[in-house]
Amino acid sequence: MSNGKLTPTSYLILGSVALLSRATPYELKRLVGFSIGNFWTFPHSQLYSEPERLAGMGLLEETREEGGRRRRVYSITEAGRQALGNWLADASGDPPELRDPGILKLFFGNFGSEGDVVRLAESQVRMYEEKAEQFRALAQQFEGVTGIEYQMVTLRCGMAVNQACMEFWKQIAANPPGS
Repeated sequence: MSNGKLTPTSYLILGSVALLSRATPYELKRLVGFSIGNFWTFPHSQLYSEPERLAGMGLLEETREEGGRRRRVYSITEAGRQALGNWLADASGDPPELRDPGILKLFFGNFGSEGDVVRLAESQVRMYEEKAEQFRALAQQFEGVTGIEYQMVTLRCGMAVNQACMEFWKQIAANPPGS
């Protein structure tokens, strides 16, 4: 069933289950939705399929609820903790991925009008302003909570990237390429 290869999503699942101690795929989806999902995009269907694969590899333990919907509940095994620890200890990494539809449109901006580019940039600024407000609200929600220092510093990184992107688009709106 499994090829044994661990992907970034595998580590996202292992780390999330470790954070929660035990989790259903739905609980993983909720955690990822308001946290790392803001910075790491992937098909959310993997939150349902990947835990089963990791259980098959012995990295997660799967149990079923006794009654009701008999949901699958996952907990991390010692082998899963070791795999997560080994991954964290490896300082090497791949370059970051940026999949921004606005940047893709900007790349082909010479096929549209300057007005199209300005409207795109203004729309992107509004989107980043809304995201900045969401990040501020999230930071306030968890202000003073202990034990989540690494999650909060990750949020700070996301806020900084969001701010840089917003400034970039403001510059494009004010001074489009080729103008």
